[in-house]
Amino acid sequence: MAIFFLLLSLTEINGQNTVKGIILDDDSRELLKGVFVQIKNTSISQTSDLNGAFLMKSSQGGKFVLEIKFAGYETQNIPIELSGNVLDLGKIFLFKEVLELQDLSFITLTDDELNDDASSADNISGLLQSSMDIFLRTAAFEFSASFFKVKGFDSSHGKLLINGIEMNKIYNGRAQWSNWGGLNDVLRNQEFRNGLSPSNDTFGGLLGSTNINTRASEQRPGVRISYSSSNRSYQHRIMATYSSGMLKNNWAYTISGSRRYGNEGFNEATSYNAYSMFTSVEKKINDKSSVNFTGIFTPNRRGKSSPNTQEVYDLKGIKYNDYWGFLNGKKINSRIKEVNEPILLINHYWNFSRSTSINTNIAYQFGKIGNSRIDYNGGANPSPTYYQNLPSYFLRNGDFEGAYTTQKRFLNHGQIDWLRFFDANMTTKNSGLENAYVLYEDRNDDKQFTINTIVTSEVNENISLNGKIEYKRLRSQNFAKIIDLLGGDTYLDIDPYGATEEEKQNNLLSPNRYVTKGETFKYNFNLNSDIIAAFVQAQFNYNSIDFYTALYLTSTSYQRVGVYQNGGFPENSFGPSKKKKFMNYGFKLGATYKFTGRHLLDLNVAYLSAAPTIRNTFSNSRENNNLVLDLQSEKILSTDISYVFRNSIFTSKVTAYYASIKDATEISFYFADGVGGDNSAFVQEILRGINKKHLGLEVGLEAQITASFKLKGVASFGQFTYDNNPLLYLTTESDTASLAAGFVDGFKDFGEVQLMNYKLATGPQKAYSMGFEYRDPAYWWFGATVNIFGNTFIDISPLNRSRNFYMDDDGLPFIEYNTETVKTLLTQEKFDKYSVVNLVGGKSYKINKYYISFFATVNNLLNKTYKSGGFEQGRNANYRQVLEDKSLDKPIFGNKYWYGRGATYFMNINVSF
Repeated sequence: MAIFFLLLSLTEINGQNTVKGIILDDDSRELLKGVFVQIKNTSISQTSDLNGAFLMKSSQGGKFVLEIKFAGYETQNIPIELSGNVLDLGKIFLFKEVLELQDLSFITLTDDELNDDASSADNISGLLQSSMDIFLRTAAFEFSASFFKVKGFDSSHGKLLINGIEMNKIYNGRAQWSNWGGLNDVLRNQEFRNGLSPSNDTFGGLLGSTNINTRASEQRPGVRISYSSSNRSYQHRIMATYSSGMLKNNWAYTISGSRRYGNEGFNEATSYNAYSMFTSVEKKINDKSSVNFTGIFTPNRRGKSSPNTQEVYDLKGIKYNDYWGFLNGKKINSRIKEVNEPILLINHYWNFSRSTSINTNIAYQFGKIGNSRIDYNGGANPSPTYYQNLPSYFLRNGDFEGAYTTQKRFLNHGQIDWLRFFDANMTTKNSGLENAYVLYEDRNDDKQFTINTIVTSEVNENISLNGKIEYKRLRSQNFAKIIDLLGGDTYLDIDPYGATEEEKQNNLLSPNRYVTKGETFKYNFNLNSDIIAAFVQAQFNYNSIDFYTALYLTSTSYQRVGVYQNGGFPENSFGPSKKKKFMNYGFKLGATYKFTGRHLLDLNVAYLSAAPTIRNTFSNSRENNNLVLDLQSEKILSTDISYVFRNSIFTSKVTAYYASIKDATEISFYFADGVGGDNSAFVQEILRGINKKHLGLEVGLEAQITASFKLKGVASFGQFTYDNNPLLYLTTESDTASLAAGFVDGFKDFGEVQLMNYKLATGPQKAYSMGFEYRDPAYWWFGATVNIFGNTFIDISPLNRSRNFYMDDDGLPFIEYNTETVKTLLTQEKFDKYSVVNLVGGKSYKINKYYISFFATVNNLLNKTYKSGGFEQGRNANYRQVLEDKSLDKPIFGNKYWYGRGATYFMNINVSF
């Protein structure tokens, strides 16, 4: 605590000119907290406090314009003159804005791209949509459909909080946006902190933090009803919200609900069925203290879409999805993601004194996440794009007739054959045998408890201190569960690929068990985690310079507890694993120097360590207790410098950044041919000691040509690469096949992997946007942008850059190995550059007390076709097999891709009063 006493001893620096006022809602006369107030063309700004008040000091005198901004309200520009005295503006009333651009952004982001959990679709847009920064707003609204990642980071590097409680999942570090999807009306109150900049609620991440405030008293009072239509994820959405505001009896409450549904989004059979319910109730105990309860419940089900090879896309188009088939005349998707995780929060707000506030927050989240798929112990692979079901398989063997017949069948059908599964199961049932096929789901049933206390204290007008202490407890059940027997009676719970009777058993405690609908099978284990964290921060604000420093400490523990005794790992699967513990720390500091009110320089630097996620801690948690060997915390160094220029017409910002991540770990699962020669195995690929480098430049420019017309432009130049040759090893079951492939007790070390300077698969590493926005005084508006993307790369296969690639089963290089050919085979695929045009527009009315607005967007107006992501398949694992496959006109195990959506639209109409 010595740092606190040191900071408390610092003296304040007083300004010469003071302007103050109180901001209220024009309709309700409610005080407005968090309103952004700025003396234009200077660096002096503030947000209004709990009482709607602001007070700012400036060393400069003269005539200025005071700009007052608040989401959902019209911006006020008030001429002022500072002459060395206190200028009291008294009560300032804000009028509700009919045009609500944030609604557009929040709908299209949280309901759309952010719902997908596929690796290609991980997106940080939701963390950015409340930012006022031109570059970040463009990244959120214009770049999101291309899965652009700011600075090349995924969403785990940004912290998402609700009422001061971090919502990023402990399992993978990412926020599960569908946990609060469809609640746009009540999630508008957000505080975004960009990058390393300080937040009062969290140390933050490399991408910053967003804190969503659901406090009932701070929701906009009134009723809001809306309807939306789209062809992206869902087809229809209806939503209604009511907020009471603070009543005379010192109670406030908000209720909101929505329904989103559709049989099909842009991709085939991607059904969508979601309900959302929200309630927030606040009791004002006295002038200093209040308690708020928030409940969020958003059960949702949606159909997934498949990545495919180019051969498949050429035959069926970019909307094709191999996960579905017709059943009783309806499209039935076999891969459904169901999320049902209610969130309960209790928050106590206490203004301990005029300068100190203490917030205590408790959250409990529970429920389930299920991902369905087909299991086939006794049947053939059900996928219509299984390599033996495609023309390329027959062309490889010169069977042109077979290729023609297969192509014709795939073009005419090419979907899952549900009736075949039912027929197979009915046949085995009549023969007294178990099912060949079942529909099941992989389940994660989490229970997470979080409690924290956040203290904020203003030492004087120039110095503020923040502190937080937090405890998290996760108890996660993980298992497979049968959903539907598909016409059969029972299913044998074994691993059909096991070499011996023991190795076939998924659970030696109950061997050769027959299971039925609703029962667990395949795997069953628990994951436990306990995290204690704390951070302290000091912020200093003076006329010519602002600076801050922050420090955090965390203690993290993980443990697996096996419920089943797996036959492939009989000694290391049942019961508790060793408890893995990590101690981590981080610090950051930064400063903003104000040359003048128009020229600013901002610098930030941070060094931190971070525990690996649970996902990257256990090498194969479904089957055993094995920890990743020599597992380390990630070490991260990050710095950025920005120059800001602004005047009455132009606002611009240029940012240069560099970040280094060391000792990262990644785990992949796949079936590989050619491991140790011509052998095959289902493997877990553990890549450890990974170093990554992120560097680049961000440019944003806005020009307010007239009061109604604005030009804007953005550019991002990034270079995101592997920065070393990490270590790789494979694990698998210890059996005859793995021994033949050179595994010892299911383990095989491949040493260094040649990844240095390969590009990271982070979406476009170059992106540009140019556009305009027109807002007419008659309350209609229109905008258009042209967005250009380039330097998008495939996600490479590490195993193919290891010594396994060139070693034959005799331990010597392949006789036909050619280094020049290898360079061609292992060249990382770079996708074609592409551009998309987006349009947005709307019209609003005020009729008596009713606000009516309509807006619509069209993305990818010209219907451009482009690859948004993809990965090299790991099936071919050595030189001989890759060379043979890539020599074909249509590779059998070619790269798999995700394509961006074609032309899509979103329309919304809403009424509020």
